[in-house]
Amino acid sequence: MEIYVVKKGDTVDSIAESYGISVSSVIFNNQLSYPYALAVGQALLLSAGTSFSPTYSAYVNGYAYPFIERNVLNETLSYLTTLSVFSYGFTTEGEIVPPELDDTFMIRSAWEKGVRPILTLTPFGPDGKFNNYLITTMVNNEAIKSNLLSNLLEMIQEKGFGGVDIDFEFILPKDRIPFAEFVADTRNYLAPYGYQVSVALAPKTSDSQAGLLYEGKDYGLLGAAADSVLLMTYEWGYTYGPPMAVAPINKVREVVEYAITRIDPAKIDLGIPNYGYDWTLPYIRGSSAATTISNLEAVQIAIAHDAEILFDEIAMSPYFQYEQDGQLHEVWFEDVRSYQEKFSLLPAYSLRGMGYWQIMRLFRPNWLLLEDTFQIIKL
Repeated sequence: MEIYVVKKGDTVDSIAESYGISVSSVIFNNQLSYPYALAVGQALLLSAGTSFSPTYSAYVNGYAYPFIERNVLNETLSYLTTLSVFSYGFTTEGEIVPPELDDTFMIRSAWEKGVRPILTLTPFGPDGKFNNYLITTMVNNEAIKSNLLSNLLEMIQEKGFGGVDIDFEFILPKDRIPFAEFVADTRNYLAPYGYQVSVALAPKTSDSQAGLLYEGKDYGLLGAAADSVLLMTYEWGYTYGPPMAVAPINKVREVVEYAITRIDPAKIDLGIPNYGYDWTLPYIRGSSAATTISNLEAVQIAIAHDAEILFDEIAMSPYFQYEQDGQLHEVWFEDVRSYQEKFSLLPAYSLRGMGYWQIMRLFRPNWLLLEDTFQIIKL
């Protein structure tokens, strides 16, 4: 695969001709829509050059909700090692709360494609948000924790899952050690049945990093407690923050470099975002809110408004501005260039693999580039 950045005057036909490849391959690889307009600065993935077999093996996980479109799931499963179904909650008594929608088709489809389905456990309260009271109640009460583990095993076996991902956020600092003990207890409880346990980690850069997202997550303890960890290396640019890259490579690298001092790199999966944001300018803290968009939508917006896509060489991420109804907008998203930079961190730091948040919207260029870069591990 080769990456080509569109220049003024380029067309799908002219690009295909210059590379000696078919127009249909350019259209398919990049999910282009008729009449196949392009944006200046758009990065295209081309099936050009000499093919070879990638040598670096990687685990690939993708998170998905039960309302994922069947065709999106089926195409994406070809590129995954595991599929994390989002999500299963629990009560203050340790009873499991399954998703409102039926996820049976996801579990069945995963196994059929040689992908292991994973139950994602989250402490969501009645409002659908992370609830640290729920966490505190469970991790500090042996009876409730024991009941939760028993019910968790029963749910895994009943639904046909192949493991558990523990995604707890906003853990109170006082629960740092009890939470790590819960992860270790979960692993020890499920290991005899052949189930592995992973844990999601907020993107820390030091032991003493302040903030409710970070203080309850001890990288050293959790890395030892779980079979693997996911670094949630995204959301620097987020809904209520100022316009910036969702996962700037310089910030992502800082997290990785800290993580490998506390956790065996062979246990670490790099978090990768599959989305972007559209901000209305000027940004006003406390009142501005960006709109979440897919990577394809971002390009389509640039085309519709004749905006040139730029590339930030520090964040290694694409962005652009456009005007609509007299209002200036700024968009940051991911493309094959930004993904290529993130992929390069795996062999550079000997990481185990990667985990996508999330796979609800298909971005085919990413998956084709990933397949061209790594030997995807199948369990």
